[in-house]
Amino acid sequence: MTADLPPGIERRRFDGRERFATRGEPVYGEPQDDAGWRAWDAGRSKLGAVLELGMDPGFDGEDSVLYLGAASGTTVSHVADFAGPTYAVEFAPRPTRDLLGVADSRPNLFPLLKDARAPETYAHVVEAGLDYLVQDVATRGQATVALRNRRFLAPDGRLVAAVKARSEDVLTDPDDVFADVLDELREGYAIVETRRLDRFHDDHLAVVAEPQAGGDP
Repeated sequence: MTADLPPGIERRRFDGRERFATRGEPVYGEPQDDAGWRAWDAGRSKLGAVLELGMDPGFDGEDSVLYLGAASGTTVSHVADFAGPTYAVEFAPRPTRDLLGVADSRPNLFPLLKDARAPETYAHVVEAGLDYLVQDVATRGQATVALRNRRFLAPDGRLVAAVKARSEDVLTDPDDVFADVLDELREGYAIVETRRLDRFHDDHLAVVAEPQAGGDP
């Protein structure tokens, strides 16, 4: 069962089948219809997979977003198509250059060449009280990253994270990795929903969570 969609996300028909789509300039070769809607490829986007699997992040449209692990802009470009101010943190210089090009047609998208593990380095740029923290980082300590960046979320904000088991530990069973990550996340978040993304992305767990009152920032 698909969650209610916010303004700016629709189901559109591409190549004979319905897919999620946002309206904006194409970024990664995705098909676009005559009305300017571009297909959101769940096989290339963990957040796209979250929507395809029927999870409900709770997007309202025009949400303020901090996106960690923006890479070249595949997913964050879709987010910026329907959201409000969207801060996109990426650690590597090469994809950040691509991200700057994506932002040319999206004045609400703000690329930041920063390390998501060190939010103090961009705290002077990113506003507090954001609606969403979207995380897709390929590093060990993914729960720690989410906890450190909780400082930017409003009390009623939400975390939407794609946890990569192989980035944490290539030898441990993914289910055990996910259990450990969730345990750590609970130090500062209340878990709302989780779901494996294996249909689209092997050994990934999607997590929707809310900041927990009194948790460690």
